[in-house]
Amino acid sequence: MAVNDQKITKEYAIYNGDCIEVMRDLPSESVGLSIYSPPFGGLYNYSSSDLDLSNALNYDQFFEHYDFCVKDLLRLTKAGRMTCVHAADVPKKGDRGITDFPGDIIRQHERIGWDYWARFAIWKEPLRVAIRTRSKGLMHRQIVKDSSLCNNAGADYLLVFRKPGENKDPIDHPEGLSKYCGEREIPEGLEEQYRNWKDAKTNKLAHWIWQQYASSFWDDIRINHVLPYRQARNSEEEKHVHPLQLDVIERCVILWSNPRDIVATPFMGVGSEVYGALINDRCGLGIELKDSYYRQATKNIGEAKSAEAQISLFDTA
Repeated sequence: MAVNDQKITKEYAIYNGDCIEVMRDLPSESVGLSIYSPPFGGLYNYSSSDLDLSNALNYDQFFEHYDFCVKDLLRLTKAGRMTCVHAADVPKKGDRGITDFPGDIIRQHERIGWDYWARFAIWKEPLRVAIRTRSKGLMHRQIVKDSSLCNNAGADYLLVFRKPGENKDPIDHPEGLSKYCGEREIPEGLEEQYRNWKDAKTNKLAHWIWQQYASSFWDDIRINHVLPYRQARNSEEEKHVHPLQLDVIERCVILWSNPRDIVATPFMGVGSEVYGALINDRCGLGIELKDSYYRQATKNIGEAKSAEAQISLFDTA
């Protein structure tokens, strides 16, 4: 296993190295769930390393490289369990439309042997996206000038795939769901009355939470509810670091893993998926190629068991 650095405890293992090389040495059917955002098909460059998927020469080469990751995740995952991939449409250069990156990921996973299980759309606020991306298709002045070049603040997508086979360790919730991760206010009185309710059939709080999670359109994700990441930036990359929201990660962890399962991420970034696993009594496994991201992940993950960290650690700017 070729790694530059690593930290292994009873609750998590994190590696600074190439995910494909690290995963190669991990035991088969040891992972209960994986969650991650792959580089978005050449949209951004994160480092100068040839091992970095974001440095593929073209879109097809990106998927040739990404195949190795998807195949090894299939091998590592327990039968009947999930991998969750965060993705979005990728804009083409020169006002030539967009590329269906999520669709290509779906077709790739099915070709490799995963079952396509679900897709969730994650809403993004148009004005904030316009400010961040400077996309002229989102600018009001483009409506005034020529609306044939206008488009929308495209959703992010959570793509869920299931490994074929019987899940021998059912993911049960005997009393229903009790933790809501999102910005919507729980109906008045519901939490107080049903917080410790034992009957899942009559637990109105659990039913309400499930109704939010079961929707295919997640418009209640706190977009800036993320771990600190600004310190991980450096001059060699585009100014794009924005971790996956903890609301999305925690929903995946709660829905598709059991306590003490290993939750893995091959593109760890600043540690969000490992953090989300630890605060929900799972074990974390993270791999990150970029040194500055790994160092920030080490700091973030080290705070995972601090009650204050769960309130103050988030980067809300």
